[in-house]
Amino acid sequence: MKIGVVFPQTEIGSDPDMVAKFATTAESSGYDHLIAYDHVLGANTASRPDWKGPYTSESMFQEPLVLFSYLAGLTTTIELVTGVIILPQRQTALVAKQAACVDVLSKGRLRLGVGTGWNEVEYEALGANFNDRGHRSEEQIDVLRKLWRDEAISYTGEHHKITDAGLNPLPPKKHIPIWLGGMAPQVIDRVGRLADGWLPFVNKDLAVQIEQVKTTAKQAGRDPASIGIECIIPSTSTVDQVKSLQDKGVTHVAMVTMNQQLPDPAAHIDAISRARDMLASALA
Repeated sequence: MKIGVVFPQTEIGSDPDMVAKFATTAESSGYDHLIAYDHVLGANTASRPDWKGPYTSESMFQEPLVLFSYLAGLTTTIELVTGVIILPQRQTALVAKQAACVDVLSKGRLRLGVGTGWNEVEYEALGANFNDRGHRSEEQIDVLRKLWRDEAISYTGEHHKITDAGLNPLPPKKHIPIWLGGMAPQVIDRVGRLADGWLPFVNKDLAVQIEQVKTTAKQAGRDPASIGIECIIPSTSTVDQVKSLQDKGVTHVAMVTMNQQLPDPAAHIDAISRARDMLASALA
């Protein structure tokens, strides 16, 4: 099982030295990967008294691909994972370009987690259609993979038209793993058919959902074992909880320190160090 850590977007602060220290500590502590959440804009709840979303305009978020460009030069081994980029609210070719550049600068260490999101306010501000986001994301994945693979492509789809054009530079392997976030039935189906991996929430039906992914993969002529499964868990999780996820077929976990009443960014760094030491000794 691969053990990662979540970059504490909303609690790390904006000091670039502290941002760097979190990432370099994660790498030196032996974590396999670093996950960063994504939100471009947050809603001002002063004008939305019934707001139900988990984040607002007061929630801090570094843009993940910009963040990873910074961290690529400060780290050497840790995988950089978006968890998840809200793909349908972005221009596909631009995401392809940004991801390719991060992958080049990090020497092939990017894993692109993508999802369709929940925040209609964000879609509105970015000029994107909220209502067809799931359907559109499938074509986006196809376009991304073709742009990363070939020096130039021509593509005519329902949502994209590219006429003999391509990216430069291309990713070192001409491929960047695409993992999907989300729990809806159509997402589970999409994972089995299309994705390199899945980022589900821990829930009581997880084992059944993983089997659904495997069944769909087989029906699509894919090897279910090639699809990774990652869950995000509190840094206070026990070894038994991690092993239980492993028994269900989870291949990756990431420890999150947010929402644990930690007093400052330094406490997040201490927490990930302690959690990794505990897991390393217990899972050895």
